[in-house]
Amino acid sequence: MRRYNYRAKDRKTGRIVSGSVQAETEQSAGKILIDQGYIPQKVQAEGEGLFAKFNNKVSGKQRIVFTRQFATLIGAGLPLSNSLHMIAEQTEDKPTKTLVEDISAQVEGGKTLHDAFAKHPDVFNKLYLSLIEAGEASGTLDIALRRLANQQEKDANMMSKIRGAMTYPAIVLLVIIVVVAFLMIQVVPQVDDLYRSVHKELPTLTQVMVNFSNFIMNWWWTILIVIGFLVGFFMQFRKTDVGKRWLSKFKLNVPIFKGLFLRLYNARFARTMEMLLSAGVPMLEAMKISAEAVNNILIEEQIAAAIVMVRSGKPLSVALKGREYILPLIPQMAATGEQSGKVDEMLGKAAQVYEDELDERIAAISTMIEPILMIVLAIAAGGIVIAILMPIYSLVSELSG
Repeated sequence: MRRYNYRAKDRKTGRIVSGSVQAETEQSAGKILIDQGYIPQKVQAEGEGLFAKFNNKVSGKQRIVFTRQFATLIGAGLPLSNSLHMIAEQTEDKPTKTLVEDISAQVEGGKTLHDAFAKHPDVFNKLYLSLIEAGEASGTLDIALRRLANQQEKDANMMSKIRGAMTYPAIVLLVIIVVVAFLMIQVVPQVDDLYRSVHKELPTLTQVMVNFSNFIMNWWWTILIVIGFLVGFFMQFRKTDVGKRWLSKFKLNVPIFKGLFLRLYNARFARTMEMLLSAGVPMLEAMKISAEAVNNILIEEQIAAAIVMVRSGKPLSVALKGREYILPLIPQMAATGEQSGKVDEMLGKAAQVYEDELDERIAAISTMIEPILMIVLAIAAGGIVIAILMPIYSLVSELSG
């Protein structure tokens, strides 16, 4: 069921009114308006507009807030329908409000909460749906929702730290590009003009820079087109199977950051397994969902191979042991959990270890990159300045001599 915005004419008064109505289809929405005494002039599904895909999407932050609110209300003993109505009334974010109202309408129509959530795969992934289904079946929906909220918050926090570690280098590189571009466009041509005016030949290094400067100024539009094409090509390439595999391999092998990504993916896998197993999801299903949650094709393939071994009767610890991208602590903790009957708890502890290591590595990388980038900036800008100033000093010496 969706929300439809409408403009209609009131049969009795003749006034033009507008509003919104919940319906399965556009035709159903029109029929509801006719039954209410209106003549529909325009009926359009909410989210069907030029910028709809940009401003009608539920953000990760809003999903976390919704999950936390829902868990609190369910835990307080409120019925599903009342909880959803209350959240819809309190939510100011329009896409989230529409989403909650649609879920509420489906639940009131007799669907299970899992089925209502499953209608929105762009918002709720398989992990989310599996925990909702397990929570409904076991009567522990509030616990499942709290676990989901906690996991989403941890994942968002980790990704925020990684982005933070990459933001500073990106800013410094941007500064380097701007400084070099300014010198090449504004300063280098003036040195060329100066030498031409006195009929002197430029030093080799300076001449190379002048040629490069002329190329930038004459072909800047071509450079922008090429950059735009490359960015567009990469954005499309990363969506293909080959692109996804290449990007997955790149993240696991790129210098400096490969250890960071490896711990991120292993922590995510172990944490997801802990959540699913503790909620009562079967081992094979938990492994399959956790593999998808990792969001790296190479690791997903190694977990898929482990699933085959577990299906044939091997323990989880044996199936995961010796995998190139599965860090040793996970099969070790899984083995301990198998002996004690607490696999989920042990995997949770492994996840915590890697999350702590991730924090340490992010701090270490940030500390290490700062001086390296400062040196790069000094070399880039300093090299250009030297190439500019040395000819000027030479020219001044010759003229004064």
